[in-house]
Amino acid sequence: MPETPGDFDYEAALAACAAGDRLAMRRLYEHEGPRMLGVALRIVRQRALAEDIVHDACVNIWSRATSYEPARGSARGWIYSVVRHLALNAVRNARRHVDIDEETTHTLEADMSVQAFHDAAASFELNASLGRLQHCLEALEPARRNCVLHAYVEGCSHGEIAERLGAPLGTVKAWIRRSLTSLRECMA
Repeated sequence: MPETPGDFDYEAALAACAAGDRLAMRRLYEHEGPRMLGVALRIVRQRALAEDIVHDACVNIWSRATSYEPARGSARGWIYSVVRHLALNAVRNARRHVDIDEETTHTLEADMSVQAFHDAAASFELNASLGRLQHCLEALEPARRNCVLHAYVEGCSHGEIAERLGAPLGTVKAWIRRSLTSLRECMA
């Protein structure tokens, strides 16, 4: 004759699970499995998903049995809270999932292909521009090139550049201004 919920010692079953007793987990599943499935099924309304939830709940109960604290509630309530949490998470995750039809899928794939082409073209253009920029930078005198690189690559202020190069501040500002003009002309 099957045990009723009042006859089954849930706390002892959880304690045995926490101690690694596989038979205790089996007894718990045999005793509560159908009711756990019913709870999950009422929440997710899909039998296959509810069965997966009960499986995951049993794994969680087995692995987290040591975290059960009798002072915080009944062992049976703890078991069902695991099932409810998993089922509610499944419902929330399903709401985030959006099913799309085949036509929309093809449209999205085509858009992604076009975007990939544009990204590749932009990357090619950037590489070409960087090649021109490198050529133009190499055409500058080394002191002027260093001023531009310190300012625009390293983010140094004009005062910091003057200090690094041991040059007057006004000279550094003039070198940067003239170098930028030369770079614009070279890149055009």
